[in-house]
Amino acid sequence: MTDPAGFPDGGAGAGGGGDTPGGGGGRYGRELFPPEDPHESERIDAAALVHDPVTTRRLRELGAGPGMRCLEVGAGTGTVARWLLEEAGVEEVVALDRDTRALAAWELPGLRVLTADVTDEDLDPGRFDLVHARFVLMHLPGRRRLVHRLAGLLRPGGVLVLGDAVELPDTLDRSSAYRRTMDAMWAALWAAIGTDITEVPAYPRYLREEGLRDIGAEVVCPPLVPGGPAAHFWSDTWQRMRPELEATGLVDAQVVDEALAYLESPLLAEVGPGMAVVWGRRPD
Repeated sequence: MTDPAGFPDGGAGAGGGGDTPGGGGGRYGRELFPPEDPHESERIDAAALVHDPVTTRRLRELGAGPGMRCLEVGAGTGTVARWLLEEAGVEEVVALDRDTRALAAWELPGLRVLTADVTDEDLDPGRFDLVHARFVLMHLPGRRRLVHRLAGLLRPGGVLVLGDAVELPDTLDRSSAYRRTMDAMWAALWAAIGTDITEVPAYPRYLREEGLRDIGAEVVCPPLVPGGPAAHFWSDTWQRMRPELEATGLVDAQVVDEALAYLESPLLAEVGPGMAVVWGRRPD
């Protein structure tokens, strides 16, 4: 599973322009969600339960299979890398992340763990038949430049697949504890680490500008249901971010408590934040 966190919308403090640094200038895994936290892997895996079926279905439909060399950017706990090797049967997966402790114990044939930062200008992991990054670009400055770099890692015929967050908020509900806490999270993520999804609709254009072909996209927003992995993920995320949520001034402790209780309530019924998957292929 690649690194997930909260997913900002454009109306709650998110900035625009992926080549313009924004927010507090912090980094995912440093100012927020440090990987050494004993519960972080559990939080990431809850999101994997939600999004892995979408990701793996799309990768299979795009031809992931034997003989392919793949780059998994922001490998996290490695659920997608493992699926590529064990289910799709690819030849090799380079699992890249700034923190690879969750992958250290794995001994899978074809897995190469690369501890590195995708924003490092000197990084050259090679060329690939598939490059996949999920919930990575949204947390980083210079998204347009990163798309250029990732597209440049494709072999002829190779596919670049980008997954980043989207949200379809209920615009008729701006005052509930749930909505106010979500809005506070977007603002807090922007302020702390510059997370921004306002560019996600531009990804198909970016891929076209890079000369890729057969460009496509899909959006999946899972329902939030009590006891489900998505509700667990958001509950854990909000609890981990309580100081940052309250620091925005948009919520207080009582509002956050009410929102957390709603996530566990049988009355929970929301279209949760989801994922846009965008892909394109390098011409042969």
